[in-house]
Amino acid sequence: ALIQYAAPGAPVVIGTFTSNVDMRSGAPAFGTPEYMRATQMTGQLARRYCLPMRSSGVCTANIPDAQAMWETCNSLWAAVQSGSNIVYHAAGWLEGGLMASPEKFVMDCEMLQMIQRYFDPMLTATTPDDLALDAIREVGAGGHFFGVQHTRERYETAFYSPIASDWRNYEAWERDGATDTITRAHRIYRNIVDSFTPPPIDEGIRDELGDFVARRKSEGGAPTDF
Repeated sequence: ALIQYAAPGAPVVIGTFTSNVDMRSGAPAFGTPEYMRATQMTGQLARRYCLPMRSSGVCTANIPDAQAMWETCNSLWAAVQSGSNIVYHAAGWLEGGLMASPEKFVMDCEMLQMIQRYFDPMLTATTPDDLALDAIREVGAGGHFFGVQHTRERYETAFYSPIASDWRNYEAWERDGATDTITRAHRIYRNIVDSFTPPPIDEGIRDELGDFVARRKSEGGAPTDF
């Protein structure tokens, strides 16, 4: 349904998962420069054949650390630059897809929101109010904008407001416990889970679903050919 919305009547979707490997171990690598180029080239093919495109926000890192974020950032920006219509694994992916992390999910959502904000038409608007020439004249040389009416009217919406990033200076961050990004993401994730209220469901259906999940786990999941 999403693909038909993006490209009505499209018979197929072109997807990309092409990447390189670590030549020292043979392990697949994601979020690399080669992965980015492969995604962008797939975007060119998709446009050439008028097909919708699927890409991914992947990484190779094993924990939600700096490596995980720069690899995922590379993958997501390649998806954006290639004109992807849908992005699989946009949040939470770790260890080449062998593991999912709730903390990484929160961190990725922050990055996705930033990318979304980047494309907000508000950031490139050029109306007189957006350019704020009157406010610039009011402040003049050597002044500041914090006290003018134009700023007061927009201070809550003018810039992106983070959910996990900490924009305070070092001293303020240290006084408040010096928590790193993973810790902040964990707290956000726990708050979401702990405050979750399950939607109402018939007890019989819940028991039936529980039995189904238990049975499938005991069977080992879907059969494979290896």
